[in-house]
Amino acid sequence: MTKIICVVNDEVKEGSDLKKEHGVSFWIEMQHSNVLFDTGQSPEVLSHNLNLLGLSPINIDALVFSHAHYDHTGGVAAIIPQRTTIPLYANSDLFRARYSDKDHVHKPIGIAMMESDLSHYFYLKLGEDPAEVKPGLWTTGTIQERPERMGISKHHVIHTQAGWEHDSYQDDISLVLKTATGNVLICGCCHAGILNTLSHAKKVFGDPSIGVIGGTHLISADDQYLDHIIAVFQERYPDCNFYLNHCTGKNAIDRLMEKLGDRIQIFPAGSTIEFPE
Repeated sequence: MTKIICVVNDEVKEGSDLKKEHGVSFWIEMQHSNVLFDTGQSPEVLSHNLNLLGLSPINIDALVFSHAHYDHTGGVAAIIPQRTTIPLYANSDLFRARYSDKDHVHKPIGIAMMESDLSHYFYLKLGEDPAEVKPGLWTTGTIQERPERMGISKHHVIHTQAGWEHDSYQDDISLVLKTATGNVLICGCCHAGILNTLSHAKKVFGDPSIGVIGGTHLISADDQYLDHIIAVFQERYPDCNFYLNHCTGKNAIDRLMEKLGDRIQIFPAGSTIEFPE
C-alpha cells in the first residue's frame, strides 16, 4: 500500500494539535521509500507537524517541488539539518524570479534559496520531461497543452525582456502515482489547470484517473466555470474521487460536493489515504 499523508495545509483536522498555515506538503510513504512533495511555507510548521505525525526528515528518500512559490518551498530548511544528498525533483523553470504585483509593489513570492545553495544540499533533478521519482511515482513534467483555463492569480507576474508579464506557470508540475486500479494525481496548486493536468496525465501515463489529491487553484473560479469542470469530471473521469485542500477554495469545494457528493472530500493536515500499489 502507498500511504499519502497531508503534513501541511491551510486547515488541520478538527481537534488536532497540528499547526496550519497557507501552504501544502504531502508525505508519500511507499513500500521501500518515502517522498516529500512540497514543504509548506515555513520550517517551523513543517518541523512541528512532521514531529507530531511521527515522521522524520531522516527517512525522506526524495523531495519534489510542485512549483516555486514560497508556500510550497519555504519549509525546506526543516529538512536540511537532517536529510541532504537526496534528489530534489522540480521543473527547470523553478528558479525564475516570481512576484506578486499589488498596488504597483512587486513582492517576491518565489523560492527563497538560490540554485547554488540548494545544489549544495540536494542532487537537483530539474527538467521538463516526466521523471520517475521512485518506482510507480512520476512527475508530470511540463504541462504543455493548456486549452482549458489555468489556475491563475491576476497578481502573479514575472519580469522578462519585454517588461512585466503575467506568470505563465511553466514551472507547475504534479505527481502521478500508478496504483493497481489506476492513476492518482497529486497536486500542489495545479496552476497549469486541473483539467489540463488530468488530460496530460491521461495522455502521458494512460490508465484511468481514480483520485486527485491536493490544491487545484479553483479559489477564483466562478460558478459557471465550476459547472463546466463538474461536467467534465462526470463525463471523462466518472470513477475519480477528489481529496481537496489548500487553494481549491471553499466555494469550489462546496459546489463540487453539491454536484458530485461523496466523490469530493476535504483533505486537511493530518489526513491520510491509502492506495494499493
